[in-house]
Amino acid sequence: MNELHDRRTFLKRAALLPAGAASLGLGLAAPAAQAYTPPKRPGGPRLKIALNAYSFSKALNDRLKGRGPGMSLFDLLDFCAEHNFDAIDPTGYFFPGYPAVPPDKFVNDFKRRAFQLGLDISGTGVRNDFATTDKAKRAADVRHVKEWIEVAVRLGAPVIRVFAGPVPAGYENRWDEVAKWMVECLRECAEHGEKHGVLVGVQNHGDMLKTAEQTIRVVQMVNSEWFGVIVDTGYFQTPDPYVDIAAVMPYAVNFQIKESPFGKDSPVRTDLKRLVKIIRDANYRGYLPIETLSVPGREYNPLVVVPQFLKEVRAALEQTA
Repeated sequence: MNELHDRRTFLKRAALLPAGAASLGLGLAAPAAQAYTPPKRPGGPRLKIALNAYSFSKALNDRLKGRGPGMSLFDLLDFCAEHNFDAIDPTGYFFPGYPAVPPDKFVNDFKRRAFQLGLDISGTGVRNDFATTDKAKRAADVRHVKEWIEVAVRLGAPVIRVFAGPVPAGYENRWDEVAKWMVECLRECAEHGEKHGVLVGVQNHGDMLKTAEQTIRVVQMVNSEWFGVIVDTGYFQTPDPYVDIAAVMPYAVNFQIKESPFGKDSPVRTDLKRLVKIIRDANYRGYLPIETLSVPGREYNPLVVVPQFLKEVRAALEQTA
């Protein structure tokens, strides 16, 4: 896609995005309260690279489940220091005892070691499903997120990553119905986040949130300064995901930088210069956690893949500075 066509596509779709009168074709009325205004970011872009722990999912789970030596979160801290990452995103799944909250000693030891290594904690994340039709399960997942918001406080993590949830069976053409109860859950989590000083970010994950329009609509419905978007650069299911990434940038609170914009099974590599330019043009100031993924049928060694992808991301940052 050439630059002129890209810009025309963006402008055409961006016209759909304000939270005012238009419902983005989703059958949703605009929120009664004044729409949430994205924060201003003075001073120009400032970008810091983090590692999302999920890149080492197998090794971390091997250690947790006794399937071999694997790797601990403390080992991952050392890896981040050796490769001069700015920060780490220690996903909740890899803490001992998850989904239960980790003991104070583990959290405190982890914070101490991260500080000794000069590493920030850029965020954390949990599993949840707020789109399920099961009201009791939604309530349990809200409690789960609230518990981990409090873990984030103990960790010193500024943001927690949550999901919207997959479209429930039978509701494929009833997005607006699901969104209403999903947003209630997200709003309750954001209120708890505000109480404890932790931002809640919803990740576009090819589930209820496949497009920028859907993602922004949810942000506007939640309507909280303590709620935003974890921009997953590999999970907008549209013809040109870069357009969607650009559209959600005002609401970005964190990232997952992926190797491909079309999902982990795609051979198409992310145009990192184009991606970073979008991020810079939005004046984003914050972390860019990278996440590499294993693909069935392809050899995957994160000790090799992660440093290579890190090198590519750093090159893109330098080339667009």
